[in-house]
Amino acid sequence: MSTETDTQRFSLVQMADIAPVPCPCGQARRAFTDVAGSPASMHVTEIKADSQTHYHKKLTEHYYVLEGTGHMELDGQRIAIKPGTAIQIRPGCRHRAVGRLKVLIVAMPVFDPEDEWFD
Repeated sequence: MSTETDTQRFSLVQMADIAPVPCPCGQARRAFTDVAGSPASMHVTEIKADSQTHYHKKLTEHYYVLEGTGHMELDGQRIAIKPGTAIQIRPGCRHRAVGRLKVLIVAMPVFDPEDEWFD
């Protein structure tokens, strides 16, 4: 949950206080999904070694690798990633991260669990 009032123009959250939820990649802590009018949400996701290929029809995701090494599979291409790597994943791109990784994900618009698709 984020902290905000009607008079504040900001929201604040401690990512460690958000309970992780399962996702195709592993486990995600998702912030700002409950903020009315928010243009984006932010996730810290712990990638498991066997993440599942998926895509979004509406969502654009921006990944930033915080920890670990591995690779991304993006529309069939395998790309090595390490801390400091940033990736923009647009709607329709089939993707998954492989390896033990921690990534920051900014999702635009706000993440919607109904917009996760599998072949």
